[in-house]
Amino acid sequence: MKITFRRHLITSSLTIAISLLLTVPVTFGQTPTATTPAARDEKLYQRALRLHRTALVVDGHNDITSPMTDEDYDLGTPSVGKYHTDLARLKQGGMTAEFFAIYVGNEFVKKGQGTRRAMDLIDVVFRATERHPNELMIATTPADIRRAKKAGKIAAFMGIENGAAIDNSLKTLRDFYRLGVRYMTLTHNFNNDWADSGRDEAKHNGLTDFGKEVVREMNRIGMLVDVSHVSDKTMSDALDISRAPVIASHSSARALSDHSRNIPDVLLKRIAQNGGVVMVNFYPTFIDQKVYDASKRRDIKLKPQYDLLREQYKDDPKRLDEEITKLNDANPLPETPLSVLIDHIDHIAKTAGINHVGLGSDFDGVPSLPEGMKDIAQLPNITYELLRRGYSDGDVRKVLGENFLRAFTQAERIARESSKTISGDGSLKRLEAAK
Repeated sequence: MKITFRRHLITSSLTIAISLLLTVPVTFGQTPTATTPAARDEKLYQRALRLHRTALVVDGHNDITSPMTDEDYDLGTPSVGKYHTDLARLKQGGMTAEFFAIYVGNEFVKKGQGTRRAMDLIDVVFRATERHPNELMIATTPADIRRAKKAGKIAAFMGIENGAAIDNSLKTLRDFYRLGVRYMTLTHNFNNDWADSGRDEAKHNGLTDFGKEVVREMNRIGMLVDVSHVSDKTMSDALDISRAPVIASHSSARALSDHSRNIPDVLLKRIAQNGGVVMVNFYPTFIDQKVYDASKRRDIKLKPQYDLLREQYKDDPKRLDEEITKLNDANPLPETPLSVLIDHIDHIAKTAGINHVGLGSDFDGVPSLPEGMKDIAQLPNITYELLRRGYSDGDVRKVLGENFLRAFTQAERIARESSKTISGDGSLKRLEAAK
């Protein structure tokens, strides 16, 4: 699920001052953790910081691109208390490679503007790298991840979220690849014309014939197939077809929280057999069963008010989002401890194998985060918690980014082995939109 949100600015200067003291680290690794300093093993924490500094840290999904596009937000501007992401905190979090989400919401698809919306988001990523060339670099290959690390920069990757963005055209899919897009989430929260979503009523029984052609073409050109958001049947179909490793760019384990956005064990094991990677989502409503249950109760309680707001602001999606956010803020959900997030990493590592789990935060696409993981600067806390649970340095490196790098490298190899140019032998199929 994608939740576009706006955090409300704190008006009290005293509160702002306290908030900054509590949330902004002075240098990398000095971020507050889920435990108090007295409870933290300081020796282990310093070891975690050293490991984190040298690791390849890859995040599979970040939605800061939406406010960058809609509000002309500059990543170079500090945004503590408003967004989860800015350049300073990307550095503080030790980020090596960030996938900036090219998220195409259903409101754009319904108006026939899905491709245009994707192009606007792609443009803003390029503009950010041009504005901040010393900190960011456009990245399109596995080698770029290591190159960015060596240069002390952040590799800016792009992943389309919602296959409807290709407007049912494999030609458009290839155009997105040429522009640097390196994964595509097959659906978002609604079915498209060729694939079923996990949040919508089944329409196609998974992938249609054209949807299967999309997966084959993505393999051929070297674009990763992303199965976050899709139905279990769509995921199974994609795994049946894909020769290259698939990823789930921001999904977690259903065994721990029974939400449709999470992946059941049987499919976790199939992703492992495929060589893919499940990149764990941080959103409490997805990962914490108690919060998910509380959110369902809140939805029932507030439904009349939600319905009124949707009718009142049906022509103003931004205002509707702001008003719903205010209503939810007045009816808060329980806090989720960082340990719950680590539990999902742990479960996937044990079920699919340590080589098949990574990180897919969903920063700036969700309205809340676990304690100790309130923004991107706090990523070293994951390294600390994994070490505390007994993970070796090598296994922690795998979770932080090397598992994704392996899957990406293998997908690129399979594309090269096809011995085809990007367009010369590509399919010309196009599906006419359903009426």
